[in-house]
Amino acid sequence: MLRRRRTLAGAVVAALALSLLGAGHAAAADVNNTRNAGFESGLSNWTCSAGSGTTVSSPVHGGASALKATPAGQDDAECTQTVAVRPDSTYTLTAWVQGGYAFLGATGTGTTDVSVWTPDSTGWKQLTTTFSTGASTTSVTVYLHGWYGQAVYYADDVSVYGPDGGGGGDPGPTVPAAPTGLAVSATTSSSASLAWNPVTGATGYTVYRDGTKATAVTGTSATVTGLSPSTSYSFQVTATNAAGESAKSSPVTATTAPSGGGGGGGALPKHAVTGYWQNFNNGAAVQRISDVPSQYDIIAVAFADATGTPGAVSFTLDSPGLGGYTVDQFTADIKAKQAAGKKVIVSVGGQNGTVSVNDAASAANFANSVYSLMQTYGFDGVDIDLENGLNATYMSQALRQLSSKAGSSLIITMAPQTIDMQSTSNTYFQTALNIKDILTVVNMQYYNSGSMLGCDGKVYSQGSVDFLTALACIQLEGGLSPSQVGLGLPASTSAAGGGYVSPTVVNNALDCLTQATNCGSFKPSRTYPGLRGAMTWSTNWDASSGNAWSNSVGAHVHALP
Repeated sequence: MLRRRRTLAGAVVAALALSLLGAGHAAAADVNNTRNAGFESGLSNWTCSAGSGTTVSSPVHGGASALKATPAGQDDAECTQTVAVRPDSTYTLTAWVQGGYAFLGATGTGTTDVSVWTPDSTGWKQLTTTFSTGASTTSVTVYLHGWYGQAVYYADDVSVYGPDGGGGGDPGPTVPAAPTGLAVSATTSSSASLAWNPVTGATGYTVYRDGTKATAVTGTSATVTGLSPSTSYSFQVTATNAAGESAKSSPVTATTAPSGGGGGGGALPKHAVTGYWQNFNNGAAVQRISDVPSQYDIIAVAFADATGTPGAVSFTLDSPGLGGYTVDQFTADIKAKQAAGKKVIVSVGGQNGTVSVNDAASAANFANSVYSLMQTYGFDGVDIDLENGLNATYMSQALRQLSSKAGSSLIITMAPQTIDMQSTSNTYFQTALNIKDILTVVNMQYYNSGSMLGCDGKVYSQGSVDFLTALACIQLEGGLSPSQVGLGLPASTSAAGGGYVSPTVVNNALDCLTQATNCGSFKPSRTYPGLRGAMTWSTNWDASSGNAWSNSVGAHVHALP
């Protein structure tokens, strides 16, 4: 059982790819073979391990009930149903999930058993995969489960859609309605970002450019790249599920910016080091920007905070806490760093920071306020360090609006937690992929996280070379460019609650990923010589330790080929 569970992360990319391709138009005899698919009859037809399952009236995805399952100790809250199927047939397996880690799969298929999973989600998310039955297979076991020690998960509207297995079931899906509300959220010289309203029953969406399929996505936003400057394009979108594809939406027109807009990245070295500078005194060495060592290529000023206006942020220099450091000195130090070829950006959020960008108005407020801070203090860009969740659609929209204001020199970095980048379906990962054409680097925090899944489906504990390399592999194989991936680590044992590793371990992980040397038990299937580099929290804690982190890791990063 445990071996099967630990291969799920490796299967998720293939499963997601299958869901994006769509299942085509279903045959007339196809049905949902699951019984009590929406848990409207309690746990009838379902069996949950160790009494872990019950039904609730809220939250629900459809109808009046949903499954609530609670992992405890060595029990992962698995709920199963034996479903009648036909031999030599193909089925689409789906379920809507919410809450903690949630897994969906089928065993006993007679061919290749399948599974798909997602990390914790604050809203309903659909898991989708497909399987084929063997020549003598007449039933399969469908399962849902959580993960050991993780939060409660909810599930609803399970479907095993395909030829009628004769066991009875629930009605199958119908072709969804055409999407509404299609709008252009931002453009650059080579891309157009679109968003639209969700469609009930849809499992995916297809975007058309001038009548030709441009891309397929599972969410309600997409960025179409590879466009020509100063050119008008017509876009439409359709909704898809196992029953087929909807009619096309009403068209919208987007005109790309003149040549020179967008791009992102600025004049950074191929391999770069990012350090967070603390605008507060928490016991680490108090610094001015001028005190930050030259090993740091990007200095992220922590933090800008939410205001009373939805989506807007502000920044106030903590002059008293920093020994009388004045705004004039601060801005002059930023200019001096920039003259030395460094980038200074403002970081939004932090562990306790909550900035809500969840609609078009708050997205505009975010972009406008960050741009105002850039003009006031001379920042080169923004770092997204929102550890309490974000909306991928509207944060992507906000960052594109900021890009259209700031131009191609804009630096955009992100510092997600490890759990935020476990799957491409996670909102942080979606945001990074949505703005890939203007994104500088994602410096995931490889600390304060415990054990996590690597790209090979195995579980690794923080504080090792394997933890760094196997988790970085998820981003590198999940769609980010190697130049957009950095390793984020604490500068000292005082800088984080857990996950500190010596600079030597960081350097070994960099060597493993870029050159396949100094690896642990995990060895990536290929090398990534363009890997951007590393990040630390913080330059202040680094200074408290005699700059041991930047002297070692910084020099190593800059010496990478």
